[in-house]
Amino acid sequence: MTESIRRVALVAHDNKKVDLIDWVGRNRDLLAHCELLTTGTTGKLVSQRTGLDVERLQSGPLGGDQQIGARIAEGKVDLLIFFWDPLEPMSHDPDIKALLRIATLWNIPIACNESSADFMVSSPCFKQYTRRKPDFSIYQSRTVAGTDA
Repeated sequence: MTESIRRVALVAHDNKKVDLIDWVGRNRDLLAHCELLTTGTTGKLVSQRTGLDVERLQSGPLGGDQQIGARIAEGKVDLLIFFWDPLEPMSHDPDIKALLRIATLWNIPIACNESSADFMVSSPCFKQYTRRKPDFSIYQSRTVAGTDA
């Protein structure tokens, strides 16, 4: 993250949507200065209940988690706030694991609950922080034995 507009991805499992919406409402003034990216249903509810502008992608089970992961890989997300439900198995669990993996790979801060989200947005780093971007040039230039590429 740099000292520009923060690009925040918001995701919540069904049993955590109310918690996330309440959290967004309490932090509305701060988040109003951010670009908000959401999965479908979460974005609809956040927009309706807080009046904030959000970019809505697909619902998580329909590929929204993967779309956010792609935005992370493209360098278009600074922070992932993902209120997930550790007690409820999800049909799209592999997508969720992939999203958390890609966020970790690209050194994206991840808040998985209200307390961690509070810590992140109340930190001075939220307003001024330059995230170290991993250098994958060695990985990207590797060759595979038996190929000409």
